[in-house]
Amino acid sequence: MIVYRAACIVLLCAIASGNKLHPLSEEFINHINSKQSLWKAGKNFAKDISLKYIKNLMGARQDDFITTLEQKEHDYDLIASLPENFDPRDKWPNCPTLNEIRDQGSCGSCWAFGAVEAMTDRVCTYSNGTKHFHYSAEDLLSCCPVCGFGCNGGIPTLAWEYWKHFGIVSGGSYNSSQGCRPYEIPPCEHHIPGNRIPCSGDTKTPKCYRSCEDGYNVAYKKDKHYGKHVYSVKRDEEHIKAELYKYGPVEAAFTVYSDLLSYKSGVYKHIDGEALGGHAIKILGWGVEKGNKYWLIANSWNADWGENGFFKILRGEDHCGIESSIIAGEPLLD
Repeated sequence: MIVYRAACIVLLCAIASGNKLHPLSEEFINHINSKQSLWKAGKNFAKDISLKYIKNLMGARQDDFITTLEQKEHDYDLIASLPENFDPRDKWPNCPTLNEIRDQGSCGSCWAFGAVEAMTDRVCTYSNGTKHFHYSAEDLLSCCPVCGFGCNGGIPTLAWEYWKHFGIVSGGSYNSSQGCRPYEIPPCEHHIPGNRIPCSGDTKTPKCYRSCEDGYNVAYKKDKHYGKHVYSVKRDEEHIKAELYKYGPVEAAFTVYSDLLSYKSGVYKHIDGEALGGHAIKILGWGVEKGNKYWLIANSWNADWGENGFFKILRGEDHCGIESSIIAGEPLLD
């Protein structure tokens, strides 16, 4: 009887910790909400979506190359003048891509998306809203052989180096007919049931085509835009803030845990669940919500997830490694 009771206690403790709960279940969501009040968990992914598929979305491979980049530090006079809250959409209102949420579909292409999203924004921010160029995730994903493994993951530093040395053409979202190489992989319903196709999770990397789609009136080579300078940003909250404030969004990678899948609102802090892999995103700005410091981030899981595709994560503690791998660059403007 004593042994039986002891076994039951161990089982109950495991369940209470959330370790035995399915990470997409209502029980796990309720468990997360009961453990904290920083953020709200809710249903984003259907429970029958496989964790293998979700792990495949985490395409940021270990980036040992970031140490080869120049590390940017900022002037302390600028740092001392930074506001408590900063949203780049207020500073650069003529840069519409700051509002954009892309969709990587059934492909571990986050490493490419985080890069081209920040590059796209920086053409606009560096020109103070007078120039616009929508970089193609398709072109970077499929045509950079040194970046990694395409839909099976890539290395953010090498994506930015490819931009500098080889250039990237323009391209919009799936079926948009925007730019030279629009994204070939369709959006899929990896969240709650909707009107998109189901996610298969077995998407192959698109073939590299060094030509623009029919109807686009600029040649592939002439459509390429380049980076002038690529660098990392010091792993320090204040220097990252200064970078965002002065130049615009950056790419970052961090470890995703299964509780993030259910994020709905608030300032995310990891509470429970297993590590799923490395994920690359775009950091836009920062702020304070109910006394909690956060980074403002654009994800690439379409606008149905989180706060219309965006989320906030705890700032100043290198939470989940979010401040350890900040990459950015200066675009080469015409």
